[in-house]
Amino acid sequence: MPAFINRNTLLFTTLLLIISIAIYLFNQAPEPKYNDQGTTTSQKYEKAKVLKVISEDLQRDEQRGDLYHGSQELELKILSGEHKGEVLTVTNNVSAYLNVVAKQGQTLIVNIDSANANNYLVTVYSYHRAPILYAMALLFFGLLWWIGGKKGLKSVFGIVFTFACIVYLFIPMLYRGYSPILASVLVVILITCVTLLLLNGWSSKTAAAIVGTGIGVALSGVIAYISGNLLHISGYNTDQVEVLIVVADQTGMQLKGLLFAGILLSSLGAIMDIGISIASTVHEIYLNNPNLSRKELFKSGVNVGRDIMGTMANTLILAFTGSALASLMVLYAVKLPFTQLVNMNMVTIEALLGLTGCFGVVLTVPIVAFISSRIIPNLEHKAVPEKGVAEGSAPVSIVRAAD
Repeated sequence: MPAFINRNTLLFTTLLLIISIAIYLFNQAPEPKYNDQGTTTSQKYEKAKVLKVISEDLQRDEQRGDLYHGSQELELKILSGEHKGEVLTVTNNVSAYLNVVAKQGQTLIVNIDSANANNYLVTVYSYHRAPILYAMALLFFGLLWWIGGKKGLKSVFGIVFTFACIVYLFIPMLYRGYSPILASVLVVILITCVTLLLLNGWSSKTAAAIVGTGIGVALSGVIAYISGNLLHISGYNTDQVEVLIVVADQTGMQLKGLLFAGILLSSLGAIMDIGISIASTVHEIYLNNPNLSRKELFKSGVNVGRDIMGTMANTLILAFTGSALASLMVLYAVKLPFTQLVNMNMVTIEALLGLTGCFGVVLTVPIVAFISSRIIPNLEHKAVPEKGVAEGSAPVSIVRAAD
């Protein structure tokens, strides 16, 4: 058994290494360049320390007590970039939109807009938030490891791998003009296989979850594709379409399937979650009672799925609602007519994202239950008789359960 585990670990590590090298080499290849209208100026964002607040004229917003408006005269020292070490005086204009109130000793992010090395303009852009974000991520990973133990640590690696696939494979593929459908399918396969194998190892429940998740995501994508065509919705209907069209003209990026690719990725997490939950349940039920028929295993998986799919569908709807909350508040405030509201691009896209994900979750329940009821007995029937013989059980009944 240890040799078998070590062999599987070695194979999985080798596969992961090959994938990592392939992603690295893919990013080393030259890619098309996007030039912002051919401007001669350049903008860079660098860190700067507030040495002194020379003067300030700030008033608290009467309607929004936590906001200020006015201006500050700051003495800043640039901490990074080609102007590192330079000390200069900068006027910080504070408004409801750019509400950065600087304090002495604070580190800020500044925008350096330069025509050349000697002519440049420095403005305050934002607070230096990156260290807090890094600390939150590390705290989350630490809690995941502490509470989850070895499996929690594997979850950390799974999250890192998913992030790397999106940032270093999926987005670059779209940018270089690859088909969004091809890119999304490839990334979905990689994330599903690596995540589930990493968390659960190679087993019958992992195989069932991978196959079921793949089919569920594929069905979600088919529904999204058909619905998108019927609704006349594509990547050209998104909010950033004007900028994306300019980028696409210069890089060859395909906008038509962009929305479809986003739907596949957004539904993957929920479908993968419900897939492994049902597969694990069927696996546990079979190990505890290998005499159950496949029909009974299927019914058990569906019963568990019924308890999960409602909350999982709610999770998708609430996630999409939260991401579009600001826009929804604006629509509510202006009291749009219902006919106009339900036919808007933004509302249609958000509804399409939520509903197709829910379709995928609901359809995954019977699919994974069916696949698990077939795969798990077939892959486990050799190990179960050994256990039965060791415990004095009759191997005849176990052979009958595999039929």
